[in-house]
Amino acid sequence: MPAKIPATVVTGFLGAGKTTLIRHMLQNAEGKKIALIINEFGDLGVDGDILKGCGEETCTEDDIVELSNGCICCTVADDFIPTMEQLLAREDKPDHIVIETSGLALPQPLVRAFNWPGISTKVTVDGVVTVVDGRAVTDGQFAHNVAAVDAQRAQDENLDHDTPLSELFEDQIACADMIVVNKADLLAEEEVQTLTTRLRTDSREGVQVIKAAMGALPVDVLLGQGVGAESDLSARHEVHHHHHHHDNDEDHHHDHHHDHGHDEFESFTVSRGEITDTAAFTAQVTDTIRAHNILRLKGFVAVAGKPMRQTMQAVGPRVDTYFDQPFGDAPRETKLVVIGESGLDQTAITAALQA
Repeated sequence: MPAKIPATVVTGFLGAGKTTLIRHMLQNAEGKKIALIINEFGDLGVDGDILKGCGEETCTEDDIVELSNGCICCTVADDFIPTMEQLLAREDKPDHIVIETSGLALPQPLVRAFNWPGISTKVTVDGVVTVVDGRAVTDGQFAHNVAAVDAQRAQDENLDHDTPLSELFEDQIACADMIVVNKADLLAEEEVQTLTTRLRTDSREGVQVIKAAMGALPVDVLLGQGVGAESDLSARHEVHHHHHHHDNDEDHHHDHHHDHGHDEFESFTVSRGEITDTAAFTAQVTDTIRAHNILRLKGFVAVAGKPMRQTMQAVGPRVDTYFDQPFGDAPRETKLVVIGESGLDQTAITAALQA
């Protein structure tokens, strides 16, 4: 049985920065072949044109599909399912599928659609990423241009035009596995702290809240969450069952100061000798991740008496391990790469993992 293709759902209001985040991801895909489904509506494919112009070998024009018949959460059966079936039937299957929802689409119906027969065995929801406009949310607005959001909503007759934006925002937060506070460079440090703390409190246990500027996130932080969100719908209940929704999405003042790079993130390697008690070491790793708010940890563990190396991967405090291949002539040592937002206490983390 081939492994399921992971799909990441990117949601968030108009202007939060979803397209910017996706464009940055395509330009820094590190060889991953990514297919993109854009729920474009009423805006003449502006985002699609911008993304098609990116000319990345990881994402050709054939890898970009636009769904322009209205909000994706209202047109799952007519639009989304056939599109997914076409993608999955291709000879050169993508390594990862990224779906950019329209600005006011509920993520929940889309995640639910991954349980459809014919799709459920071939693809899984790697994670739901909700992008928020840090400046707007701090100012109590949810979107930097509320009038533009309302104008979008008026264009789609499927949408519930009376739902307050605050309720749609709550649903996007309720479904998220990762919340990206974008435009963090427009906020003072204490404003960032206040907002990230509030979003952690308002979201489910284990949801990662990270800050970004110009949507610049390392691809191995954004993709590879391995959540399987479609099997976990009860935890992501819509706060409000106003099925119909809304539309299109994006930051049309595009980034001229592109080189923020990844200076908001850092990674380093910790090495140690063989491990004798794997369960105790996994618990030690989990405690270290929680104590230091580590986003990702990955590497190999040498277990005493075992010829195979143990692969270890963690997304937040969720740690997975499995034995993958013999060490052969490679030195029998444990090596772990730690990834987090900049400012990690490398000395303390190294000491905790080597203890």
